[in-house]
Amino acid sequence: MSSAANTLSAGPMVAKWRLTEPGDDDSLVAMCLQLYDEDPGVLPVRPENIRATLRALRREPCRGRAVVLEVEGQRSGYALLIAFWSNELGGDICEVDELFVVPERRSRGHGKSLFEAISEGDLWPTPIVGIALGVTPDNVRARRLYESLGFAAVGVSMVRRLP
Repeated sequence: MSSAANTLSAGPMVAKWRLTEPGDDDSLVAMCLQLYDEDPGVLPVRPENIRATLRALRREPCRGRAVVLEVEGQRSGYALLIAFWSNELGGDICEVDELFVVPERRSRGHGKSLFEAISEGDLWPTPIVGIALGVTPDNVRARRLYESLGFAAVGVSMVRRLP
């Protein structure tokens, strides 16, 4: 993972997306809770759910991976990348299930560098035919980023939580 796609250098600042390690978990849980405070989903997310996700991704990497943004040695963001097969597109899709960058590091190209690293295979182990993501209707800032990167609204998702 040493390619330029996942490492940004702007003067003395060095930023890099990398796979998470168990030592990242507490920071990732805190950032995830901050994400849901800023942009609430339909259901609240509990810390034990986040930790279960991290365990599942480490135990079964074919499901996806968690990555962390490190800027100047500080954990400054994270993303959950989830795998699924698309019959319509005829191949593997990498879904960015969650993407968060701490407020003081936003608008510096970190989101864009994540998508470049995924596209170039630096963060995703197999060839993919597309990248998918979801975004809440009120998250204007994120929508602007995704549209600038070529994402377009497609289809409608509906979810039913099982007991």
